[in-house]
This record gives sequence, structure tokens and C-alpha cells, in this order.
Amino acid sequence: MNSALEILRRDFGGDIVEPGAPEYASASRSVLASGSPAYVLRPRSVGDVRAGVGFAAAAGLVLSVRGGGHAFAGFGTNDDGVVIDLSGLANVEVVDKERHLVRIGGGATWGQVASALAPHGLAISSGDTRSVGVGGLTLSGGIGWKVRKYGLALDNVVAAEVVTADGRVVHANAEENPELFWAIRGGGGNFGIVTAFTFVAHPTTDVFFGRIAFPASEAATVLQGWAGHLRTAPEELTSIANLANPFAGGPQAPIEIQVAFDGDDPRLAARAVDPIRRLGTLIGDDVTLKPYADTLVDGAVAPPGVHLVTRSAFVGEESVPEVLRILAEAGAAEGAPFIAVRSVGGAVSRVPQDATAYAHRQAELLVVTTVAGPMPVIQSARPALETIWSRLAPHVSGAYANFLASAGEEDVAAVYPARTYRRLAAVKRQWDPGNLFARNHNVRPA
Repeated sequence: MNSALEILRRDFGGDIVEPGAPEYASASRSVLASGSPAYVLRPRSVGDVRAGVGFAAAAGLVLSVRGGGHAFAGFGTNDDGVVIDLSGLANVEVVDKERHLVRIGGGATWGQVASALAPHGLAISSGDTRSVGVGGLTLSGGIGWKVRKYGLALDNVVAAEVVTADGRVVHANAEENPELFWAIRGGGGNFGIVTAFTFVAHPTTDVFFGRIAFPASEAATVLQGWAGHLRTAPEELTSIANLANPFAGGPQAPIEIQVAFDGDDPRLAARAVDPIRRLGTLIGDDVTLKPYADTLVDGAVAPPGVHLVTRSAFVGEESVPEVLRILAEAGAAEGAPFIAVRSVGGAVSRVPQDATAYAHRQAELLVVTTVAGPMPVIQSARPALETIWSRLAPHVSGAYANFLASAGEEDVAAVYPARTYRRLAAVKRQWDPGNLFARNHNVRPA
């Protein structure tokens, strides 16, 4: 341990934050979880990342890799281990203007990316929160406001620079290390630390974005009509239905349909959005034209002692009516969690099933429930939550790793179906046979 630490202090050019340092309290926690790591390493170069990986391996310490730090399961910190905080590797550079190729550091956030690309008239299909990290979101999917038109964030990755468990720097793309390239697009952080991504961006305009609200009593009708409309709506339209918002009245909260129309033509936008406005008694509508970067929201930081429990599953077309009926009933009951239903499909479903390790291509919707509060609140909410999910179970499948607050064996099996898991385990055996990168929805080496 002492010799490993001496080597680290010699070779590491970034900041080493230890308990007792003035910045330790903030450095030790991620956005949604507290921890007490022995060392928080803030690299300034790829060489620093290599040194950090070598130190954790040599010292036999648990290793967490932090990008934006938003993992609901708290992967970005630990107790008594090492945290490699990538926030210093956040450069965003357009490297090929003609092909719209963008190189992005593994520690960048989507807000940084959107702001950097806006002057070029470019965007990347990403999540919906400024402070969420590019790395964590992309490695497990990337569902946001352009998903139906341009697919998942990981569908737009064409290359990656990866620091592996043995400290090498390798490149992964369709020709070089193609199996590793397959695995990092959906397999999470299991295979190394991605220090840089190369994305294909797309030209963008301003977009029509906002919320359309209806009374809670009309949730059942609105949900069914909304899902039906999305089957024939242009792929420029991506939408989320929210109900039982605890900050707006819980079961009495209006049902809100968030819409993002990817284009600035008001006639085309109205043609796509107006059918939603006609689904019920309109009580709110703030849809307006705005820059794409302004659709991203600031991520909330949970106060100390407040926990967030999220759970997710995918819905195929044949199950949509029954799932939405269950959710409308559940959202009207006392003690309901916050319920969000996200539209997917479109460009996501056109990617071949085995092209990446993201295994839920044919889903039409993604259901997410969230409960937030101190642990007594969480515990009191569990019975109602379990009732909802037991009713949903026959009609949903899988899980989206970025919306899971736990990482047990059942969660991993839901994220990665058996065939996908076996292939990932073979890649894991090649690149991380000692399972150094285990703080994730972990795939064990075959």
C-alpha cells in the first residue's frame, strides 16, 4: 500500500484529495449519494487516469469512477476506496466540421456539450439534464429530447479512448477492438474508463418545447390518447407524460405532457403537437420555441439525508393500453410515487438488436417511478410501490440502467438479457478479468 501510494504521488499530476482536506466533504460525495473514500483523485490527463487505475489495482482498493455523479445507485463514491473524478477531462472539440465529428472528454456534462456545440449549429441526442455526465449516460443508453429522431446517445458514438484495468490506453471503434466497442455502448462502466468519446453530431435549429397540462381526473383518457398519437406522430416529436408529481399535489397533480418538437417550423410543430392539446381539458400550455440547449434542466442535488429510489421498465406495443390503465389508477391513489412515462421507439428501434449492448430496442415506452425523502418516507412508500410494480410485472420487461437506484442480481438481469450478458461477460474476461471496474450494474468476467 505504501509503495503504491508513493508511486501515485510521483506519477499523478492532478489533485489527490484525502480525509481532512478542506474540499474533502464535497469531493467525497456524488450528487445523489454520500461516501467516505480514502482518496479522491482528480486527473488532469489520460496519464493521470492510468496512474489512478494502477494505484487502485495495486492497493487492492474499491474503485469508483465519477463523471457527472448522478448515478441513482451511488456508483460515483464509496467507503475506504478510490474515486477517480473525471471532471477535469471535459474538453469539447469539433474535430471534423464536414462530418460533424465531436470529441468529448469523459468528464464533460451534457450542459457543457450543448453550450459548446450551439455556436456551430450542432447538437447530440442526449439526456435532459445539464449536469449529467456524458460518460455515465452514454455508456448505458442516453434517452433524451431527440431520442425518437436521432436515437440514443450511444447510437451516435463512433469511437472511444479507454483506459483499461491493466493501465493501457486503447481505442475502440468499428474496426479497432470492435467487441469492446460493442460492449461499451450499453454495457456501462464495466470495461474501463472512457477518457474521450467521438460522437457524430447533427445540425440543429431551435426547437418547440414545453408542457401541456390536463386535470388529474382525465389522466386515463389523456395517457391512452397520447400513446396512440405517438405511434403516428413524426419522429421529430419526443414526449414524456408525468403524473402524481409530489411537488404539485401528488394524486391531485395535473397530468403534464412534456413535448419537444425537433424543428423551428411552427406549422409542422402545430401539426405534431395540436393533437395532444385536444386530448382533454387544457389547463396549461407553455410550449414555445427555444434553443435546444435551453431544454436541458439543472439537476437537483439531494439534501443530506434525502434518498431517491427509482425503478424502471420497458413496455412493448401490445402492453401499452393495460400498462397505462394501471398507471392512471396508481397515480390517483394516496401514496402514489412520481410516475413518468417516456416515449422511445423511432430511431432507437431501427438499430439492429445486437448492434450494441443496449438490449431494449423494440420498446415503445419506458416507465419510471421515483420516491424521494428521508428513509422513513422511503420505507412508508414501499408497500404502495411494490403493489404498483406487481401489477405491472406481467406487462413490462427489462430495466433502464440509468433509472435504477439498486444494482442487485435481479437488476443486472433486467438490464442485460441472458444472451447480451453472456457476450458482455466474455468481453469482461478479456479486458477486466479481476473485475476492478465493479461499481456499476456489474457484469462478472466469464
